[in-house]
Amino acid sequence: MSEIEIKVPNIGDFKDVEVIEVLVSEGQTLKKNDPLITIESDKSSVEIPSNFNGKIKTLKIKVGDKVSEGDLILTLEGINEVREKVIKEPVIEKEIKKTLKIKQEVQKTSTDQNKVFKISSASPKVRKFARELGVDINQVTGSERKGRVIESDVKLFVASKSSNLINNENKSNEKIKQEYSHSEFGEVEIKDIPRVKKLSSKYLMNSWTNIPHVTNHDEADITELEEFRTSLTDIYTGEKKKITPLAFIVKALAASLKKFPNFNSSIDDIDSGKMTIKKYYHIGIAVDTPHGLMVPKLRNADNKNINLISSELKNLSDQCRNLKIDKKELFGGSMTITSLGGIGGSFFTPIINFPEVAILGVGRSEKKQIFLDGKFVTRTMLPLSLSYDHRIIDGAEAARFNNELKENLGKNFAYKLAV
Repeated sequence: MSEIEIKVPNIGDFKDVEVIEVLVSEGQTLKKNDPLITIESDKSSVEIPSNFNGKIKTLKIKVGDKVSEGDLILTLEGINEVREKVIKEPVIEKEIKKTLKIKQEVQKTSTDQNKVFKISSASPKVRKFARELGVDINQVTGSERKGRVIESDVKLFVASKSSNLINNENKSNEKIKQEYSHSEFGEVEIKDIPRVKKLSSKYLMNSWTNIPHVTNHDEADITELEEFRTSLTDIYTGEKKKITPLAFIVKALAASLKKFPNFNSSIDDIDSGKMTIKKYYHIGIAVDTPHGLMVPKLRNADNKNINLISSELKNLSDQCRNLKIDKKELFGGSMTITSLGGIGGSFFTPIINFPEVAILGVGRSEKKQIFLDGKFVTRTMLPLSLSYDHRIIDGAEAARFNNELKENLGKNFAYKLAV
């Protein structure tokens, strides 16, 4: 068998280009056009393929080496002493030079060359994507012809690793919990977890694990709204109406959703590139019950006045506490409100109610000294905690949404909300 030297081809004006991946190992049998190494300039990365068939005798290069045109990559034992014709400049070398000139940001990585591994077939773009995620491309199973790895394969690999990590952490936690019995430290009582809490826990875990949460905290000045709300009386009896602030918040939120349709959307599968924009305004209300938290939907809140909203809020709460709510009424929402105003507290971080993309947390209002029109005045301020799905909503949009909501709860809209 003849020995063939494979060298770095003409790569134009690029010199001392770093080797970021070695895709072969000694003893491996090659076919012409199989990738050998990946090199990376400050602009892009590209694979250098083999020009010959044969078996690798000696590997002369490793990750981190700097190479230029003519540097030896490896020696090859040619099969049947037949040398394959070198692919000329117009095909390989021209393509390499062209690729290296494409401006892209590349994050460098390293590979352990002492490890024996299976070589995966993938484009430089997919290899770059895998490196940026910290994934060894050779551990990924390809779904394309001859096992070629594509971007979705890398994403699936990362998702499976994340799932395994969570499962392993859960198993680890179980072992820690089982190391000592709670009863060894004193008297305990064993109770069943309420059914509603067990059912909701899987939805909460799914939401927290799969949705990138960000929470925007702000305060709304509801001084005039509270004055208006507490002044409402029944036109027949003259008695004061018992309408909670939540009814006004529901109406204000529905009005805000009309101006910011992204908040009234759902994404069932981010890879599909599609999102569902809802044309209805069904506001979810988190109801604290003895059985656990339930979130019924107040349908078509945009078309209802404050009196009707207030009445429906009471009915929904009663149905939840008595377990009389229809299961379907817990689904199909636009956005959820979770209010701690009746209990206490200010800001918190509510978990998005999947498949919605945002949730509004409301704390207890309090009177504060606010600098307004050149002087300090006493105003009633309402804490708002807006959690949103960062895949669909960015920080600037969330801030604008909160500003709109504050306007809808302010003095200019207080009377309009009652309509």
